[in-house]
Amino acid sequence: MTIKEELKGKNIIIPENPVSNFLFNNTRSGLLWLVVRLYLGYAWLNAGIHKVTSDKWVGSDAGAGLTGFVKGAVGKAADGKDVTGWYASFLENMVLPNAKVFSYFVAFGEVLVGLGLILGLLTGVAAFFGAFMNASFLFAGTLSTNPLLFILATWIVLGWKVAGWYGLDRWALPFLGTPWNSRNKKNQSISG
Repeated sequence: MTIKEELKGKNIIIPENPVSNFLFNNTRSGLLWLVVRLYLGYAWLNAGIHKVTSDKWVGSDAGAGLTGFVKGAVGKAADGKDVTGWYASFLENMVLPNAKVFSYFVAFGEVLVGLGLILGLLTGVAAFFGAFMNASFLFAGTLSTNPLLFILATWIVLGWKVAGWYGLDRWALPFLGTPWNSRNKKNQSISG
């Protein structure tokens, strides 16, 4: 019998190493994630509050702040610097004509990501959308703290099961259910 025939139809489980098992599956790592979450959440909430309270983002002149940012990114692409052509095309043809709508998405999205991370509510989802925004800003040629925030958010996404343990996820995830343990099934609470 060949190896291929032997393995056909078998589920092979590769054990996780102790470090990743601790970080991504052990509730004792929740304190580490709490520190990362609070740092990241504060960064997003602070940025979002500045936008939500600015007329150039959500006020009477909504879209003006984003328009300036997008025009700067498109200009970088024209100069052959920091922004790829496909992303500049997306910004120019999709974002600029809808700058007011995107402005609201960015401002309130930053606030929601910040609150989700600080409260530890749907932590993995909040971190995913934070990482998505960081990637968007990086594609637009903005370095700043975006690489660090992107890396931290990506790690929180990986540790979503325990990253919100010291937060509302401790109760929300068992209540909402998880893909492998839906609310409709008789499930055991991870908080008990």
